[in-house]
Amino acid sequence: MERLDKILASTGRWSRREVKELVRAGRVTANGGVVRSPEEKYQREGLDLQVDGQSVLCARYTYLMLHKPAGLVSATEDPRQPTVLELLPEHLRRIGLFPAGRLDRDTEGLLLLTNDGALAHDLLSPRKHVDKTYFVRVEGKLDQSDVEAFSGGMTLGGGLACLPAGLELLEEPDEALVTLREGKYHQIKRMLAARGKPVRYLKRLTMGPLALDKELEKGDWRPLTEAELAKLRSVPGAVSENPQKNLPDK
Repeated sequence: MERLDKILASTGRWSRREVKELVRAGRVTANGGVVRSPEEKYQREGLDLQVDGQSVLCARYTYLMLHKPAGLVSATEDPRQPTVLELLPEHLRRIGLFPAGRLDRDTEGLLLLTNDGALAHDLLSPRKHVDKTYFVRVEGKLDQSDVEAFSGGMTLGGGLACLPAGLELLEEPDEALVTLREGKYHQIKRMLAARGKPVRYLKRLTMGPLALDKELEKGDWRPLTEAELAKLRSVPGAVSENPQKNLPDK
């Protein structure tokens, strides 16, 4: 049970002072009844909370799927460059959301934004080995020798050892799907550069059981569905289905 003013303030839309004013004005209802005091306590789960007749999502945690465009950094703040959080409305930027895993500034695709630290840890922990799939386009032509190099595990400059990874060749000789079970710094770019085939374009398609929604335009976002969230909570062990369906258009 939590106080109503705390629940509403946690949405980022109002301060506790503003919530008190809303309640005094009779503008807040909970489960169909007008709230009389901001100190009234409720269970968040299943709570029908409305302000001015408009439903308010009051779940403890927020989970957003973002189609990250190039040109933004995967951070909560940066003094020099725009961040992915700048794509969100102001109230969502005030509730502690952060990217669950980073994408390079010039990399596009699936990014999960949440304030659920435990779930993010499960998705990112090297011990969990959650698969992440990327579409890549390179300079040059990829071939079976590259597939074998990835599957055998590569050692990069400085002795950095990479776990075995998947490289699935596509119809175009310069395109492939890459599947990683770890996320070392610039790993895909460094692995392909070591093969003499620098990356020209990179896009993340899946993260564990979560696949990028093809209806999301670059820069757009949406809340996760209950089905998507249930799959995420089942990690480790869940595998994304058919990442090729999320390939970018030509």
